[in-house]
Amino acid sequence: MPLVPPYIASLQPYQAGRSIEEVKRTYGLTKVIKLASNENPLGASPLAIEAMRRAMDRLNIYPTGGLKLRERLAEQFELKPENVIAGSGSEGIMSNIIRTFLCDEDEVLTTESAFIGFQVLAKGRGVAYRTVPYRGWAYDLPALAAGITERTKIIYLANPNNPTGTIFTRAEFDAFYQHVPERVLIILDEAYCEYAKDNPRYPDSMHYRYDNVITLRTFSKAYGLAGARIGYGFAHEDLIANLLKVKLPFEPGAMAEAAGIGALQDKEFLHRTLEANARGLRTIFQGLRALGVQVIPSDANFVMTVWESESEARRVTEELLGEGVIVRPLGAFGIPNAVRISTGTEPENLEFLDAMEKVMSPAKV
Repeated sequence: MPLVPPYIASLQPYQAGRSIEEVKRTYGLTKVIKLASNENPLGASPLAIEAMRRAMDRLNIYPTGGLKLRERLAEQFELKPENVIAGSGSEGIMSNIIRTFLCDEDEVLTTESAFIGFQVLAKGRGVAYRTVPYRGWAYDLPALAAGITERTKIIYLANPNNPTGTIFTRAEFDAFYQHVPERVLIILDEAYCEYAKDNPRYPDSMHYRYDNVITLRTFSKAYGLAGARIGYGFAHEDLIANLLKVKLPFEPGAMAEAAGIGALQDKEFLHRTLEANARGLRTIFQGLRALGVQVIPSDANFVMTVWESESEARRVTEELLGEGVIVRPLGAFGIPNAVRISTGTEPENLEFLDAMEKVMSPAKV
């Protein structure tokens, strides 16, 4: 009997995007911009940073396991704390969901090329992992509904979706939900919900408080707290009670929890972030279309470009690195002919388009 189970031995670990320092060293550059990891280009919420500084005075004290943040979120969203969980990013909670609810004979159902973090977590459990293809680079909810079997335990949906940036609508989700048995758990990953919430077609899950739906959200994106690792989830109190049984007792850390509480108060920073992102999406989308690049409309803080081949996507990625721009190739997600570009500051977006124009020039192609 092998020490490492076969499904772990064959698993490819999550690989983060390349760092600015690494690219500077490799390409001999003094200036590099990173548009690869969907980070907030405005930095972090100032109120979150101040809350973290105050929390440093009590680092000798064990944290509350997210209780204070849960209470604040419950108050804001008119729920009970028993309906809320906090963790080390939404992926931390996702990991606990998989540990809590999946048995060996169960299966997971989602789209092809789903968020890579979920792929790694689900496949690492060793259960059957089934997918259906995208339809127009969006979730094919009718196909997912048709794919439910007696073994299906978890359906993973990301809205907006990473890496495509697409959403499914209220009507599409309503029709899909009618086909989901109560015994099937839906993970509704809304890591990018702040960017889509003003779209009237977007089904904010806070209006869908179904007993078999767990909503996951994060402070990593719109609030700029990717380095703090703090996320949260909403669900029926019975689901949350079981998740709390397996969650690490003092997760999240005190400074991360304080940052989350501070960020919730920072309406001005959130407003600036969403305005800057909307401008960035327009700039990048229009600029890429003008260069003849196939770019998918997005409701998140990034766009996905689609190329004729994997080799062309690789060429574009490598030549952009040479120009001092880091973007995200999507081979690990399962879309080797696609590249994802995050929105940056307005100067960064324009620098990216200048670099892309050089990459797309006839002499380069």
